Amino acid sequence: MAKKGKNKPSSSAIALNKRARHDYFIEETFEAGVMLQGWEVKSLRAGKVNLAESYVLLKNGEAFLFGCHISPLLSASTHVVADPLRTRKLLLNNHEIAKLFRGVDQQGYAVVALKLYWKKSLVKLEIGLAKGKKLHDKRATEKEREWNKTKERIMKHSV
Repeated sequence: MAKKGKNKPSSSAIALNKRARHDYFIEETFEAGVMLQGWEVKSLRAGKVNLAESYVLLKNGEAFLFGCHISPLLSASTHVVADPLRTRKLLLNNHEIAKLFRGVDQQGYAVVALKLYWKKSLVKLEIGLAKGKKLHDKRATEKEREWNKTKERIMKHSV
């Protein structure tokens, strides 16, 4: 007999950009919709996406995703000429776009793609207003992470 209720996946994340959190301080995050073609959605469902070298460009009051590689499936994109690195428009409201433009105008801020995920049946992209880390900042972050692991280990054994 079938169980009632929806079977939810353990994680709705399609792709993560782990390098972004290593290279940047994320000041603020935003959720943006992504304009996709049909073959791209099928490829996302198959997990054929790479966010590693992607970034967001703000131009003429709009936001665009560059460098996101979505590999076309051989069976899904036979009738379409598929460009895996095409520019995709991001869907944000005017208030969020204005906030991003103000942040980019400040010295050293960038807009980076952090995570691509499903929200109900829609594809969303988490983008972050970020400031670049220096080498000593990266070392300090790593040192703090190691110290937190050590503290947890000590607390676990003492209890």
